[in-house]
Parts: sequence; structure tokens; C-alpha cells
Amino acid sequence: MAIEIDPNDLIVPRNYGVGGQPHDAWTRLRKEAPVYWCETEDYEPFFAITRHADIMDISGKPQIFSNLDGPIILDNVQAANREAEGTPFDQMRTIIQMDPPEHRDFRKVASGFFTPRNIHHLDEIVARSARQQIDKLGEEGECDFVEKISQRHPLRVLSTILGIDPDQEERVLELTQQLFASDDPDLQREGEDREAAIRELGLEFFALFNGIVEDRRANPRDDLASMLANAKMADGEAMGPAETFGYYLIVFTAGHDTTRNAISGGLSAFLERPEQFDLLRKNPELSKKAVEEVVRWSSPVNYMRRTMLEDVELHGQTMRKGQHLAMFYASANRDDAVFDKPFDFDITRHPNRHLGFGTGEHFCLGAHVARLSARALFLELANRVELLEPAGDPSMIESSFVVGHKAVPVRYEIRPATN
Repeated sequence: MAIEIDPNDLIVPRNYGVGGQPHDAWTRLRKEAPVYWCETEDYEPFFAITRHADIMDISGKPQIFSNLDGPIILDNVQAANREAEGTPFDQMRTIIQMDPPEHRDFRKVASGFFTPRNIHHLDEIVARSARQQIDKLGEEGECDFVEKISQRHPLRVLSTILGIDPDQEERVLELTQQLFASDDPDLQREGEDREAAIRELGLEFFALFNGIVEDRRANPRDDLASMLANAKMADGEAMGPAETFGYYLIVFTAGHDTTRNAISGGLSAFLERPEQFDLLRKNPELSKKAVEEVVRWSSPVNYMRRTMLEDVELHGQTMRKGQHLAMFYASANRDDAVFDKPFDFDITRHPNRHLGFGTGEHFCLGAHVARLSARALFLELANRVELLEPAGDPSMIESSFVVGHKAVPVRYEIRPATN
């Protein structure tokens, strides 16, 4: 008897807003149909890949499973727009839309900045930002943790390394929220023409980052903004404008949204399991393991699309050249073939071979920055929190690609910083 899973549960953004990630469906698919053909009324068809081992294998074969068509399963409107004139952002190229050897050449442009050895100078930046955000809360009260902390902390860190002035941060945040509002109606402006809005906002976005590029070419500094603005390719030629702006775009938007959602998801997990937060407070040396568990648990990048370059058979299913598949990282991160008690949130988990940052050629370039940012914030909380408890029900973003909490209401009492 064929397994019956509603493909809409896997891809429709509204379903994620209502019920979060579809772990019950993924658990069945991992067991009964790890390569599952999905056809819906509103989205392009795709194969759902749900097992950890299969995602590892597919990610290591870019010569068969291509990134060139982009990472997102498109709805019918998006697919039609791409076939037509598109938007300004369709002209930009990012490294997540490249295959080898081109991908490796463009990745080298910034990879040196993101190595653990070279980003230790960010320790002070992330620690200062974490302290400043917690200080702004005051000693006691209630707030939406997402609005006040989760989105502000990575915003400050990324703005620092990308050359965005503090007085521009709010506008950049507004621009990215409106430009990349996904399908969540609460993150869009009511009654707007999305195509017209994207064009208008895109021009402002380009103007802002073009100013940074021009400044760093005239006055280079020791930051990522200067590295990107003055990047040279393997042939000695300057990186093209489409790729330069694409780099700024992907570092800021991907780095901000995923780190925000990981922090929010981690905080929500700690609220539901206060004994885990108490464990971190008593054992701050667990902070590195805690961050890895937070990323596994929240899995902000829910999936990535690949396009078949040739026919492949996997688990009895034939995937044809030109068809798409979606690697569901969030499913792989609950795979009991890899994780002991995968539905337990455990900050002592070791080993933790999660795929929250992807794997293979496209392992997240900013993973070390994200880890530093999250660790600094959770350490600041662990060192200063007297009381941290829910102040209402959390809510989820209506998105199936980058997923997470829209709001996490909390009640808190916090000690002043000691130094």
C-alpha cells in the first residue's frame, strides 16, 4: 500500500506558520518512502529527500545534482515571473546558485575571512553586541524576544563586518524584511504590488550597498566589505557587479535570517525545557555543544533544491534529468539512524553530526560567525538571567524555506553586567 502524505504539508508556507515543521510526516517518509514524489496544485513538482545519509550523498555530487536553477521550490507565480522579465534580483548571482568549478572560485573570494583562525577578532564584536542587546531590556519586564534580541544581535554583528553604519541598520532591516518577506502576510505591506515593490526597494538596496562598495574601493579597511569590494578572481579580473552585489546580499540576508531563527528556536527550546537552561547556567563550558544542538533542533534552513543533470535511481525511485528534488535538512536532523533520541533537546549531545549548516560544496560559508554570535548571546543570558519564562504563546513564520519563530513572548529578570 502506497504511503499517503499530503505534499502541501512539506512545502506550503502557511502550513509552517500554523504547525511548524512537519516532523510527523518526515518521520513516516524516512521510514517508508525516503524518496517521495510531490505534486501540488500551486508548486512545481519535486522529490522529497528526508534521510541524513541520502542528503550527505547527494550533496557530494554536484556534477549530478545541480544548484544552477536556485535553491527554492517555486510556486506557479514565481515560476511564471522567472520565465518572463523577472525582478532585479534575478540578475544577481550568488554562490548558492553555482556549481563547481565556478563555485569554488567564487567561494575563495571570502572563505579566508570566515575561517575559525581569522575570525577570532570577531569575539569582541559579538560579545559587545550580545551585552548591548541584553542591557537594552532593562532589569525586568516582558518583551518579544525575536523583535528585541534575536533579530537585533545578528544585525549588529553583520552590519559591522559589512560596513553598514549603525544609523543605517534599521532601514536595512526594513528593506530586507520587505524584499524577502517570503509568503508571510504579516511581513508584507498590505495591498502592495509585490513586483513593483521589489523593483522600488531593490533600487534603494543597490544604492546603499553601492555606496559601501565605492567607499571600500577608495578607502579599504580590514573587513569583509573591503574584501568583497576589491575581490579579484583566479584570472586576475575584478569580480563582476552582479556577483559583488550577490555576495553582499547572501551574506547579509542568509546570515541574518538563519542566525535570528536559530537563536529564537534555541530560546524557545530552553523555555520549554528549563532544566537544559539551568544546565547551561551551571556549566558555561557547554556553550559550544549547546549552539550545535540549537542549530540541529531549529534547522533554520529547512531545505535546498537541486536539479537533476542525469537520470538517477535511489531507493527504487527513478529521478529524471531536469526534475527537482528538495533535501529536507530539518528531517535529516531528526534521523534516528544518526541521532540517539533525536526528539530530545540535549545540550550535552555528542557527537552531533547535524546538517543545519548543510554539507559538501555548499557548507554554510558563515557557519563560524553564526556559531560565535549565538554562543555569545546564550552565554550572556546564562550569566545574567535570574528569571526567564514564557509570557504568551510563540508563533511561527509562514515560510517553508528559511523557517523559524515570528514571536517568542518572554518574561524576564536580568542582573546588570558585572564589567
